[in-house]
Amino acid sequence: MVTDSVIKLPILIIGVGNYYRGDDSAGLLLAQTLASKNVPGVQVEEFDSDGSGLLSLWEDVDGVIVIDAVSSGNKVGRIYRFEPLAKPLPSSFFSTSTHNFGVAEAIELARALDCLPSRLVVFGVEGTNFKMGDPLSPEVEAALPTLLQQILDEVDKLKLS
Repeated sequence: MVTDSVIKLPILIIGVGNYYRGDDSAGLLLAQTLASKNVPGVQVEEFDSDGSGLLSLWEDVDGVIVIDAVSSGNKVGRIYRFEPLAKPLPSSFFSTSTHNFGVAEAIELARALDCLPSRLVVFGVEGTNFKMGDPLSPEVEAALPTLLQQILDEVDKLKLS
């Protein structure tokens, strides 16, 4: 028997970024890794477009996890977990987006249009290399396994909530 508290559609994980801009590829790299794990009840998407496209990706999905690189000036490799349904994302963290319209703006647009998913978590990893052709920084690369585990733990929480 399915109750109202169980997610009826797959959990959607969206890795955001740009493969050609070093640390900005972190979300995409994690999306690739997660997709290869074939986690039951989870759909994984790589997203490298304007943030407004996120709204159509999470349409009709109850549980969404977004992964992106951030730049706040804190320690490179630091992992953040945000709950934007409770409090808006700090847009300054996502200011290095290579898109004109980033994750923070997409979430606020969805909030204004009343089309946010019912469960939304955003994970960020602090980066430093965002220029075209930059490599993934060693600190971000070292943080990815920990971030992967945190995302898998979040999936388990979403499945139980």
